[in-house]
Amino acid sequence: MDFGFLDQLWVARIPLLKGLGVSISISLLSIVAGTVLGIFVGLALVYAYRPVQWLVRGYTDFIRGTPVLVLVLASYYVLSTVGIDLGPFQAGVLALAVFCSSHVGELVRGALQSIPKGQTEAAKAIGLTFPQTFAYVLGPQALRQALPAWVNTAAEMVKASTLLSIIGVGELLLRTQEVISRTFMSLEFYFFAGFLYFVINYGIERFGRYVERKTAVPS
Repeated sequence: MDFGFLDQLWVARIPLLKGLGVSISISLLSIVAGTVLGIFVGLALVYAYRPVQWLVRGYTDFIRGTPVLVLVLASYYVLSTVGIDLGPFQAGVLALAVFCSSHVGELVRGALQSIPKGQTEAAKAIGLTFPQTFAYVLGPQALRQALPAWVNTAAEMVKASTLLSIIGVGELLLRTQEVISRTFMSLEFYFFAGFLYFVINYGIERFGRYVERKTAVPS
């Protein structure tokens, strides 16, 4: 890395910053949407009527067994054949959110099933409704159980966002490749892009640690 790279980095700062912003936006939207949907998936896997459980189980297994790249291509190309036209950004967020929801659903299911049933029965005995039981009894415990694995899933979504370049989403990797095609400094710019992805994932990891401390049971 020399001053030549720093000069080229300064010239390319605008497209790289725009690409970084797109990567962060896609990752944030897909993680939030996937987490919300995954909570409902996890609840359905544990508490829904048996036929609904079968349907949700089929959804979870199918999505988890499908490569992310296939979901991305299906969201962009297949949905348009049935009249649902999504732009590259929307299709990418949809694909990553669906993939994230299947993993979060399994995390929530495992966390809820690890809580002794006696706690749910005790909550019923004192007159709590199910939403109240989930909010005050089950939810906090499930959050502590699932949080470390959720951080890993969120980091995977950031890394999976690089696949969206194949449908033309101008995220960080695509912008980096465009800069490299002009400067031929592949090693320097790929290293710089890797550093930026590391910073994003490090921020997610620190956020997870913060939530973990806030939700920890005082000893």
